[in-house]
Amino acid sequence: MSGRTTDIAIVGGGLSGGLIALALAMYRPEVSVRLIEAGARLGGNHRWSWFASDLSPAGEELLSGFRKAEWDDGYIVRFPTYKRRLKAAYRSLQSADFAARLERELPEDTIMTGREVAALDAEGVDLRDGTRITARSVIDCRGFAPTPHLTGGWQVFMGRHLRTPEPHGLAHPIIMDAHVEQLGGYRFVYTLPVGSHDLFIEDTYYQDTPDLDRSALSARLDQYQARMGWSGEPVAFETGVLPVVTGGNFRAFQQDQQINGVTVAGARGGFVHPLTSYTLPVAVEVALAIAEDADLPGDQLSAKLASSARRHWSNMSFYRLLGTMLFGAAQPEQRYKVFERFYRLREPLIERFYAGRSRLADKVRVLAGKPPVPVVRAIGAIAGSSPPLLDPTRNSPR
Repeated sequence: MSGRTTDIAIVGGGLSGGLIALALAMYRPEVSVRLIEAGARLGGNHRWSWFASDLSPAGEELLSGFRKAEWDDGYIVRFPTYKRRLKAAYRSLQSADFAARLERELPEDTIMTGREVAALDAEGVDLRDGTRITARSVIDCRGFAPTPHLTGGWQVFMGRHLRTPEPHGLAHPIIMDAHVEQLGGYRFVYTLPVGSHDLFIEDTYYQDTPDLDRSALSARLDQYQARMGWSGEPVAFETGVLPVVTGGNFRAFQQDQQINGVTVAGARGGFVHPLTSYTLPVAVEVALAIAEDADLPGDQLSAKLASSARRHWSNMSFYRLLGTMLFGAAQPEQRYKVFERFYRLREPLIERFYAGRSRLADKVRVLAGKPPVPVVRAIGAIAGSSPPLLDPTRNSPR
C-alpha cells in the first residue's frame, strides 16, 4: 500500500485545520496527525482578529504561543454622527505568524503542504499524485463551499499593509470607520496599528452581491489614506469574499458537505458567526473539543461534530435574524444606521454579541426602541427570502 498511515488526517491547513493539529499536538501528543494543505504554506494570506473576551481560558492557552498584535486599552468606532472608544481588548493574528508556530511546534512529518487532494473517505485521503494516506479518522477543513441551501449576503473586503516613513501616531485599532461614503452596502474602513510604522487598512462592504472590484477598492484605500494623512508604501495585500448567512436549510447544507464517516469542521461545517463572519473563537473551541475526543472512531467523531454544528446553528438564530433585517429591510446606503445604533449600547452587551453569547435581555435591548430600519420593511424581510449563497469565490473567513 502506498502512502502513510496516521491516526488523524486533516484536510485543509487554514485556521480550523491548523488549530486542530495544534490542539492535538499540545494535549494528545501520542496521536499521530497529517495536516494536508494544497497551498505552499499553512494559513494562506489572511488576518484573523478577535476580542480577548471571546475566548475561554483554555482557548487563551491554545493561542498563547502565537506572535500576534495585542491592544489592551480599547478600540474606536466612527459613524457619521457618532464616535466612541470602547474598552475591550483586541487581538489580531497574521497568517505568516500562524504558519510559523505550526511549522515550529508540530511534530516532524505532520505538515504536508503543496499537496492537492483528489478524494477523501472515512478511511483516508487520496492525493492528486497518487499517494494514499490511511487514517483512523479524517477531518475535512477545506473552507466554505458555495451552496443553494443557505441564504444571505456577502462581506467583501480588500486589506493593505502600509509601511509609513514616519510614525503614524495611531494608538488604538479603528474597528469600524463608517464615516466614509456608503457605496452599494454598509461600508466601513478597518485599521490596525500593527507597529509604529505599520498599519493594516481594510475597506469592507456588507453588500448583496459577491462582486469585488480590486481597482476600485485600491483607489478608495488611497483616498482614505490621504484623508487620514498617512503616506508610505504598501508591502502586502489581502482580499476576501465571505458569506453573511441569514437563513436556509442547515441539514440539507450538511448533507451536501458530508462524506460518510468524515468529520466536517471550520466554515465548511457551519462553525462561523453568521453576521460578522468571524471564525476564530469557534475554531478554537472546536479544536479543543476534537482534541478531547481524539480517541473516538471516525464515524463517531463525525456524528458528534455534526450534532455540535446543528446546535451552533440553532444558537446563532438571533444573529441570522439581524442579518436578514440588515440586508432585507435597510436600503444599502442606510445600513450603517443599524451599526451606529448598535454601538450606542452598553459595552458588555457588545462584547457578548461578538462572542455569540447574547443573553435574552441583550436580544430584547437590541430589538427594542425606535428601529433603525422601517418596521414594514423589517417585517417583509423576515417573512421573505434571501438569495442563495452560490458565489464561486472561496475564501476562509476571519
